[in-house]
Parts: sequence; C-alpha cells; structure tokens
Amino acid sequence: MSKIKKLLFWSPVLMILGFAACSTEQSLQKILGVSMEAPVFLGVKALSTHTIRFDFSKPVTVSSLNFDPPLKTESITGETSPGGAAIMVNLAEAMNAGERFVADLLVKDEQENTLGVLIPFHSRNERVPRLLITELRTEYAKPKVEFVEIKIQSAGNLGAIRLFIAGTSMTEPVFEFPSVEVAAGEYLVLHLRTLDPASVNETGSDLGLSPGTEAFPDTRDFWVPESLKRLRKTDAVLLMDQDDTVLDGILLSENPGNTWAKEDLHQAAELLAARKAWVSPQEAVITKGTTATRTICRDEAAADTNSAADWYITATSQASPGKPNSNKRYEPK
Repeated sequence: MSKIKKLLFWSPVLMILGFAACSTEQSLQKILGVSMEAPVFLGVKALSTHTIRFDFSKPVTVSSLNFDPPLKTESITGETSPGGAAIMVNLAEAMNAGERFVADLLVKDEQENTLGVLIPFHSRNERVPRLLITELRTEYAKPKVEFVEIKIQSAGNLGAIRLFIAGTSMTEPVFEFPSVEVAAGEYLVLHLRTLDPASVNETGSDLGLSPGTEAFPDTRDFWVPESLKRLRKTDAVLLMDQDDTVLDGILLSENPGNTWAKEDLHQAAELLAARKAWVSPQEAVITKGTTATRTICRDEAAADTNSAADWYITATSQASPGKPNSNKRYEPK
C-alpha cells in the first residue's frame, strides 16, 4: 500500500483521535447527534405534607426511590420548566410537620445517563407557631450555661425552625428543632451547652425527662451538643423557619459602636432590618453589665416593638430560664 493510500486509510481514525484529544464528549455529541451530558441535581423541597419536588437540569425518569424514615409513594410524575425539569412525588400519607428525611434517588435521562442522589430534606411545616425570644444568658459560669428562652405565642409545631447565632455562624444554625407540638403560653429553653451526657431534648409530654442545672419539670428543654462558647455580649440571635423567614430576633452590643465588626453580624442586622428593626450597634440591646445571674430579659408585659426598648438586664440572681421574667432590673452604679 502506498504512503498516500495509507494516510487516506488512517485519516478518519486520526480525525477521531484528534477530537478525542480535544474533547471526547464533544466529539461524540457531534458525530452521534446526542448529548452525553449527565443530568445535574439542583435541589429538593417539600411543597406540602404530601408532595415533594426534586429539581434537575434536564428531564429524567426515576429508576428507584427510597426514603429514610420510609414513606409510601402514591405517584411520580415529571415536569419541565425553562430552567430545567422536576420530579414530583406524591405520597399516600402525610408527613409529620418539619420532620427530617433522607431521599435515596436514582434517575436517568433519555440517553441512559444516570445520576444517584442521596439528600436530606425536611417535610413541610404548615403549622409554624408565633414565637418570641424572651431571655438570654451570654455568660458561662459552670454549671450555669448560656441559654436562649423562647415563649410560644400560638399553638403549632417547631419542626425545621432554626436558631442562628451570628457570632458562631450565619451559614449553619446552632440548633434545628425537631417536630414537636407546642401550646400557646409554653416556655422552652435552648441550653447552648451540654454538660451532662444524660441531658436529652424533651419532645414529648414529659417535661421532666432531662436532668441538668436549670432543666425544670414544667419547661421544655433542648440542648446544643458539646461545651463550646456560642453566644457573646456582642452578637445577634435569629429564629428562622424553613423558608428563611425571620420569626424573631435580637441584636446585642456590649458597646454602642458605629459599625459591626464581623460580616455575620452585619448580615444578621440586615435580615432584621428587613423587618423594620435592629439596624446598627447604636440600636442594639446594650449588654454591658450582664453576668451569669444577670440575664437579658424581655419586658413581657409590654408590646413587642422590635427595638431595644423591649429589653432590660435583670438584677443579680434574678435569671429565670423557663419561667416568667423577673421585674427586678439591674441598676448600674
């Protein structure tokens, strides 16, 4: 065979190899006229107590789907949208409000590209109660730990409600409440350290279940694991639902400075400003003088104005986690 014939014979192979050197995937797409790009998972959201939506970059079909804890599926349908496609899962029975699940999902597109997804999500909480932060302790003196006290203003479920402390992180909550039914008038205390390993979250009717200092039998107690400093005299505390709506919040500042020193504090202040409250350190609750027994208390007899006027520092030894706040106020000398 001549050199020219040999070159002509091998040229298609050389062309394909050349394409492969640039991009095998792009070359095959041009030659075969199909997309080799695998679908991309974009997110999951519970739309109601019976419906879950999984979003993808392109249309897919479900090969297998399992939930932990188990859920019984009634139907699975596909939908398309300008930004991609979705899988809609309808359940035979309602999920508990705000309960955490893990979905194990295997999908494929028209070209048999497959994608496995293992993703946690929360069921829809359609009964979020009205909540007010009513007392905080920023200082630690073993065995008395920092805490955030919350009063329930209306009956509902705490599932998927999150508490953020800006000085710790605005990207991850300090605590996420489990699915718990609560009644109007209840107090709950989120202890920001766990000193006794026997301390447990009181999610049922037994409010005396958990041991620990200031865990009272008529108050619902929750515990943040480990013993770490999470709340400071200059800080921000926000309660948010699963849609990132702020339910209540407070800004704290040891001194009325001009600006927030940390970006997370600035971000928290902006979130609260959207509720027409709490913008700058000058408008924060001034915490100078607080101790382990002098806590930051809301005036429970007054209307909520979303301002520092709602708050005061209680007198020495008048901290009252899980109970109505003391009217005795700290008077600096």
